[in-house]
Amino acid sequence: MQYDKMLDKILTLPFDTMTEVYANDTQKVLVFRPSTLSARFKDYDVNTNFQIFLQIGNDKPFRPNHLRLLMDLKLRSRELPATVNDLLLTFDEIFYGADPLEAVKHIENINYTQFINPIDITAVLAQLFIIEQNIGYGGKSTFNPPALYIQGWIRTFIASEQEIDQIVYRICRNTPPAVKYTCQDNKNHKKHSKNAQPLWYQ
Repeated sequence: MQYDKMLDKILTLPFDTMTEVYANDTQKVLVFRPSTLSARFKDYDVNTNFQIFLQIGNDKPFRPNHLRLLMDLKLRSRELPATVNDLLLTFDEIFYGADPLEAVKHIENINYTQFINPIDITAVLAQLFIIEQNIGYGGKSTFNPPALYIQGWIRTFIASEQEIDQIVYRICRNTPPAVKYTCQDNKNHKKHSKNAQPLWYQ
């Protein structure tokens, strides 16, 4: 489902109901829209706030975080470095609005053995994290659109030659991704380009 269609779907889901938005044979991605928010999220809009859940088999659904997505991509790029550009292209296309299931066709036949989730689940989670940051983030952001924060880190985890623990340490300290992975997409940056294309940072 393309970005705009998934966004419309999420914003029209009923409150306080867990709804499946994607499933394969073994895993499900679900969305929950709470009708009330805790004090911790007082700056968030209840109408655009939503929570992402993942269910593996018959286990209880849980809330995956960004690190699950990012470490999955790092494992893939580390195992098969020759596929880095294919991974970057796939997740750039998702960032720019493509259907994740169409975008992953670039890499669905690559035989990765090191990963956390199947690639279709990873791609759908990426799209949902992007939507979540764009419409749900309640604070002031350096990035416009706000999802450039996660997209910059997606590019970093795929492309960087740093060891995984070093990159994880950086993001866990709330360090922003490197400007070289965000500037042309960032409307707040002097190097912003309206014509930025996938892989512009290569």
